[in-house]
Amino acid sequence: MRCPLACLALLVPGLAVAHGAPGPLAGWSFEAWVVIPLALAAALYATGQWRLRGRAAGSFDWRRPSLFAAGWLVTALALVSPLHVAGGRSFAAHMFEHELLMLAAAPLLVLSRPLPVMLWAFPHMTRRALGRAVLASGVGKAWAMLTHPAVATAFQAVALWLWHAPALFGLALADEGWHVLQHLSFMVTALLFWSSMFDDARMRHHPMSAVAGLFVTALVSGALGALMAFSASPWYVGYARLGMTPFGLTPVEDQQLAGLLMWIPGGVVHAAAALAIIARLLRGSPRETLSHAE
Repeated sequence: MRCPLACLALLVPGLAVAHGAPGPLAGWSFEAWVVIPLALAAALYATGQWRLRGRAAGSFDWRRPSLFAAGWLVTALALVSPLHVAGGRSFAAHMFEHELLMLAAAPLLVLSRPLPVMLWAFPHMTRRALGRAVLASGVGKAWAMLTHPAVATAFQAVALWLWHAPALFGLALADEGWHVLQHLSFMVTALLFWSSMFDDARMRHHPMSAVAGLFVTALVSGALGALMAFSASPWYVGYARLGMTPFGLTPVEDQQLAGLLMWIPGGVVHAAAALAIIARLLRGSPRETLSHAE
């Protein structure tokens, strides 16, 4: 029971441990690279939503704004709350932070479809100029390539395995710039991955490609998590040096807990998403179901 209890303790201010030397948790982390993008995204979305609501007639649909708010809050929880600070001492807390970003925040934000709403935050002429720039620069074609299920799945798998290699992970622990790049890599590849999984046009014509991507991702992340969970020695010198003695965990137990956090929640989320896609496919007509399967 020590591993789950330690993970919970990391979320409680005053019980966890800050970056660096042991002691009471420093509290919430308000780093500029996190706070500024979060504030900008919230301001653009709120402004665009306010303008759209003023133009809409009849009742207002709160489903997508609610999804955006949930995704934004989960992102803030992962990167601003005491969990982020605790991740500097505990590999399990660091893993929990990444899982929140990749398995909760990213799919919620993708399902909210925020970019068209954010575009309405700009003046009319600016919106038109941005639209022309996107069409002229071939951004649409690049986006279609990056969000192809095979490409997006491969990018996320590569990011997961590379950043969990001891050499690169050690760089992220030792240097804040590498740490920021690690978080950005996980978040960007997760957004690309879930965008490919929830692409309505692709879902209609090739729904099984998304199911395959989810299945492969569950295997890839599950294998990495299982290796951590069953390892008898710590992989990361930085965390091994700090240890988890305030919570009764050895460095190996801390790593094993991190592996379980990657292995089990990841598998559940990806399996649930695949089942939801299959259920949606089966709700179609028999002819549509047959053509999709082919």
